[in-house]
Amino acid sequence: MSSATLDMASLGKGLKAPGPSATVPGGENVPENHHKVLKPSLVAIYAVLIVLAVVWIIPVVYTITTSFKSPQEFLKNAYNFLPAHWVTVNYLTLLQASASYPVFNWLGNSLIISLSHGILAVCVVALAGYGYSRINFKGRDTLFFVLLLISMFPGVVNMIPSYRIVATFGWINSYWSCIIPGLGNVANIFLVRNFMKGIPKEIDEAAEIDGAGDFRIFRSIMLPSIRPILIVIFLFAFTGAWNDFLWPTLVFNDIKKTPVTAGLQLLGNQMMQYNQMGTLCAATCLAIIPTLLLFVFAQRYFLQSLNITSGLKG
Repeated sequence: MSSATLDMASLGKGLKAPGPSATVPGGENVPENHHKVLKPSLVAIYAVLIVLAVVWIIPVVYTITTSFKSPQEFLKNAYNFLPAHWVTVNYLTLLQASASYPVFNWLGNSLIISLSHGILAVCVVALAGYGYSRINFKGRDTLFFVLLLISMFPGVVNMIPSYRIVATFGWINSYWSCIIPGLGNVANIFLVRNFMKGIPKEIDEAAEIDGAGDFRIFRSIMLPSIRPILIVIFLFAFTGAWNDFLWPTLVFNDIKKTPVTAGLQLLGNQMMQYNQMGTLCAATCLAIIPTLLLFVFAQRYFLQSLNITSGLKG
């Protein structure tokens, strides 16, 4: 056999498929399909998260199941997790008592307020974030950090002056009383400002050479780049306006114009006197649906925005 044939045979043996184990430089055999062992600290973190998830979800599930219990069953077996007979009488009660308890009217009010507040908040926050990140003016950083400092005061401190301002404009029992306050949320401006700082300024300079002004740069370059964070800010603003309770109870005293959170308080005070918790739970479930659907359909944008510096990279 020639030397060339021997060389080819040796090469073939060297290229044989590896067996179930491989030899490491230390001489030990390590199985190829071995599984990575979870660290005890990671297991503890997962256990805590699972416990917190269960603690959070049990009241929600109980509210949903209670909404399908008849009033008689609730009085007899209030603490049964699942109803013995699933009924829709509580939802029918809300439809029939729409004059006394206009739940669907409350939902419509909240939808108008939350959508308007979310859209306007995105516009205000995007423009403010662009100004603090891209436009150079004297005292820009000082003004921004002063705003950050002011935002650390609890919101309840501003209740009285905000009410006086709203009353001066004649916005009591008006949607504007819940739409306008809070549009320039400093935390949202901070997110947009940091997001825009991840976009190279060379793009702005190139656009300026082509004759683009600040508004053109903002509209054509910045807005498409920061779309994920703007969607999340819309989510925050929408859910914040939808779930707000204390402020609507102060500025609304007309039951037909009340948003759903303040309306549920009125409904709760009335229903608990007659032990109609099933009807109250049904109204609560209806109030949950819009925000739940919003997060389900916008979940990928929310996850994408967790990386605050995920703008364009140079």
